[in-house]
Amino acid sequence: MQRKLLLEHIDVPGIQTYDVYRSKGGYASVEKALKTMTPDAVTEEVKKSGLRGRGGAGFPTGMKWSFLAKPEGVPRYLVCNADESEPGTFKDRYLMEHIPHLLLEGMITASFALGAHTSYIYVRGEFFYIIRILEKAIAEAYKNGWLGKNIQGSGFDHDIYVHPGAGAYICGEETALLESLEGKRGNPRIKPPFPAVKGLYDCPTVVNNVETIAAVVPIVNNGGEAYAAIGIGKSTGTKLISASGHIKKPGVYEIELGVPVEEFIYSDAFCGGILNDKKLKAVVAGGSSVPILPAELILKTANGEPRLMTYESLADGGFATGTMLGSGGFIVMDESASIVHNLYTFTRFYHHESCGQCSPCREGTGWMEKILHKILDGHGSSTDIDLLWDIQRKIEGNTICPLGDAAAWPVASAIRHFRHEFEAYVNHPKQQHVVSYYDHCHNLATAEV
Repeated sequence: MQRKLLLEHIDVPGIQTYDVYRSKGGYASVEKALKTMTPDAVTEEVKKSGLRGRGGAGFPTGMKWSFLAKPEGVPRYLVCNADESEPGTFKDRYLMEHIPHLLLEGMITASFALGAHTSYIYVRGEFFYIIRILEKAIAEAYKNGWLGKNIQGSGFDHDIYVHPGAGAYICGEETALLESLEGKRGNPRIKPPFPAVKGLYDCPTVVNNVETIAAVVPIVNNGGEAYAAIGIGKSTGTKLISASGHIKKPGVYEIELGVPVEEFIYSDAFCGGILNDKKLKAVVAGGSSVPILPAELILKTANGEPRLMTYESLADGGFATGTMLGSGGFIVMDESASIVHNLYTFTRFYHHESCGQCSPCREGTGWMEKILHKILDGHGSSTDIDLLWDIQRKIEGNTICPLGDAAAWPVASAIRHFRHEFEAYVNHPKQQHVVSYYDHCHNLATAEV
């Protein structure tokens, strides 16, 4: 049985409300931290846990906290990145919608550790109904003494504010998020200085993902060592996975890191196998920005070992034969999927969402979209495939923020592993009648309606 730390009570009727959440042990981590621990002790438990950022980068959370500058007389801030816009990823939305007090509890506990008396939840603009849920939960927390002045008589003050974004994917990058939160255009900042030194309003700031902050609750409640005992190696604890595509049971799953990829796809406890029992073709393991892998490489590493749902195992072999866990947006494609068509959909997205600040990204994503459209339209040539490869090479590593890399990696991996499909569109355009993953999902949605 897989242990659940974040979704343990997700199906309890009324868990969205304060009373039910409190009856299930809610806000115990705040009580423990405020009454029996120092801020440094909380940070130390997070370090012991080995928790890594669950938003995509996978940077050690406790280490990130320890970088926070603490100048005298200068406020510090915690900002929750709830701008979940990565295609294929929807686990943060699920968490906020169904158990919002878990996020608030994590934010209060984390803010105590950081010495932050004000924190913000930056929510994706399209999640307006989530904002209402969070505002209601925040009001309940204030009413019951978990927010405001002198929380539970501890002497610690804290306020939480919800800020809606404006529907820009780029604001998922932490410095662009801070710019937007300050009321500016959401353009990424050049680093250094890093937010830990000069963040929101030029003050020391920590930006963490929703799932990362929520994970602080079981870490403080049970201890960092207990959390680190779950998982394998440096991939500790549990991870929320957004599973979608050609699978029998799409949804959000909480797994113990280390589950074999094959088990995750085919086990009835998780995805339940490929839809209509077709063959597995490829998987995007961590959201649209990570390299796509064909079936033979997503199930086993290049050395023939079973591929595991961990940061290290998925990355084994580098981008030549590996990928990334990323944000956990696990998109499964069966034999009917067109890799070229899906890549075109991803590339259109990145072209549309580029902030335009860096010319390699601004111009390169546009050219990649045009070339892919040309290939799909039956007017491509073999030189277009080589041109695509050349353009993505010139984007990767040459932009201020990782959006350029996110646009380049899917193109590189698709050509690397599925060049024969590109050649088929070029050499036999009239024979390519493959239904893409997105067309398939649209057909399913239409049928359900």
